[in-house]
Amino acid sequence: MKDLLDSIKGELLDPKASNLAEHLEWWELPELKIDAPFPVAVVGEGPPLLLLHGFDSSFLEYRRLAPLLSQHFQLFIPDLFGFGFSPRPLDAIYGPEQVLSHLDAVLEHIPKAAPCGLIGASMGGAVGVETARRHQHQIKSLMLLAPAGLTGRPMPVPPLLDRFGAWFLSRQGVRRGLCRQAFADPDANVGAEEEQIASLHLQCPGWAEALAAFARSGGFSGCGTPLPDQPLHVIWGDNDRILRAPQKKAAALILNDRIEQLEDCGHLPHIDQPDRVAERCLNWFQSTLLNNHPSDLIG
Repeated sequence: MKDLLDSIKGELLDPKASNLAEHLEWWELPELKIDAPFPVAVVGEGPPLLLLHGFDSSFLEYRRLAPLLSQHFQLFIPDLFGFGFSPRPLDAIYGPEQVLSHLDAVLEHIPKAAPCGLIGASMGGAVGVETARRHQHQIKSLMLLAPAGLTGRPMPVPPLLDRFGAWFLSRQGVRRGLCRQAFADPDANVGAEEEQIASLHLQCPGWAEALAAFARSGGFSGCGTPLPDQPLHVIWGDNDRILRAPQKKAAALILNDRIEQLEDCGHLPHIDQPDRVAERCLNWFQSTLLNNHPSDLIG
């Protein structure tokens, strides 16, 4: 995977994506018993923040938010197990427990001298909640961006349909449509740069097989009950066309007053409105990680 990413770095159309890719490290995680390194972008200085991307995405999802946060925090942005540019052995198991075990290993390599914050977007929100419950002593605060998977129950995709789903998601027109659907104003904000990044990782060997296997597992669902004990704040867009109204209503019953809604924002607040999200994140983590008084917060 490293060779593949190295070969396409120079083809990235978004300068911020190119910059983030230059900070990519390849970590050996022998705990997982996989003879290949795992990608983790590491950028910035300060207290650690772990950033988790969404379903069928990669670390490049944080290309716009990372420069705004890295002035104050050290960011660790892994590709989730089975996603992005992570290795995908054909004999591996792909499902929620494997995603979480991978993050267990990643957290072992993050300095523990300072409390760690966590940002999770879309499916990464559910992953973040589960991770926070497993690592209460290390993860001290969470910011979830349009979290998916907090409610509902696992819905395993039957064999054959899982493969068809992966094939369907590989179609260029489908990916373009999903990319546009994720933004509040796709005509203004979606172009060749966004479409390229949304599809780059499909070149990884084993992409379709791993995605189909993850679909068979049922994925992440019902992760918000109970919520972890750590401080938690949620941002979602008022024009989110990925999270359906019933999903948001069910999540709101769990989250109560932890939700902040951004106007003119879609399913990707950190890409749609990175400046506003960065301001919220800086204030939130300065307060909950460093215990600063609100009057001292950045923003």
